[in-house]
Amino acid sequence: MKRFPIPIPAAVPLYLAPMAGVSESPFRRLCRRFGADVVVTEFLSAEGIRRENQATISKLRFGPDERPIGVQIFGSEPAAMGEAAAFVTDVFAPEFIDINFGCPVKKVVKRNGGSGCLKDLNLVEDVIRAVSRATSLPVTCKIRSGWNEEMRDPVTIALRCQDAGARALALHARTRTQMYTGSARWEEIAAVTQALDIPVLGNGDIRTPQDAVRMWRETGCDGIMIARGSFGQPWIFDQTHDLLEGRPMRPEPSVEERFAIALEHAHMASDYEPDRPGAAIEFRKHLGWYVKGLPASAELRKKLYAVTSLGEVEGIFAEYLEQRDRYAERGERAGSDSGEPESLESAAA
Repeated sequence: MKRFPIPIPAAVPLYLAPMAGVSESPFRRLCRRFGADVVVTEFLSAEGIRRENQATISKLRFGPDERPIGVQIFGSEPAAMGEAAAFVTDVFAPEFIDINFGCPVKKVVKRNGGSGCLKDLNLVEDVIRAVSRATSLPVTCKIRSGWNEEMRDPVTIALRCQDAGARALALHARTRTQMYTGSARWEEIAAVTQALDIPVLGNGDIRTPQDAVRMWRETGCDGIMIARGSFGQPWIFDQTHDLLEGRPMRPEPSVEERFAIALEHAHMASDYEPDRPGAAIEFRKHLGWYVKGLPASAELRKKLYAVTSLGEVEGIFAEYLEQRDRYAERGERAGSDSGEPESLESAAA
């Protein structure tokens, strides 16, 4: 049995994926409470860290209830990545340092960061070695299956990462050019799991607890990294553990419970961010995810996407609960509503 580089009691650990603009401290704390075994920060620029940019440094804050936690960094200069890793280790002391070789967003890859590094596997190795030399913490990494279809070779990429010193690896089984389109090839997760001696986390196309269990059964992966499946449903971790451990899956929260969790999350975000009006506006995307699938959710989201304060959210939720029968009738007349919020290009790095 493969051993993770940090103590994790779960037989099949569940990780909250690093996601720009989503996996901030309040959401990480919530997911830990709802069963996530490990959380990872948003991906952070090595240059921003080593230059002690305040906006970047502020995103490194985390509390004891978030541990075990990894800090994910990205960059294409081995020396800068090493300096950033040393700073994070000395100042913040997370459980591990994670290297982002997976982000597909143009502004990152144009400087060879994120999945841009996958065009040069020698650079990938140099980065991992530089980070490993600079920190006493375990170094892990997140990769995609390749830069494009012509360079799609996740087993070779993963073996090069392992040889360079990575202690665990997460694979999002898409190429950079796929972005988030098409389907993740779970058979590649299986192949990488079989090829490596270090633990492998499967990532991609997990929307429900059943998806997570199916990935584990089909691939034999050592752990599961959940990204978009956590949007608006942090309880997916507890539900997945139920299924993995042979228990009946706990039910979805009621509408009242869902709204209470959303409001708690909103208050946590407001307390975390110094700019409260800005925090309310930034939180709108989470509100859209929390109401996904409810009767007349399109109408409800329209109201929530216009809020500028948490007080407005409380009023909108209270009005919905008071008039839920009317909303249910509207939902039936309107037909099914996917409730899919606006896309976040850079969300799941």
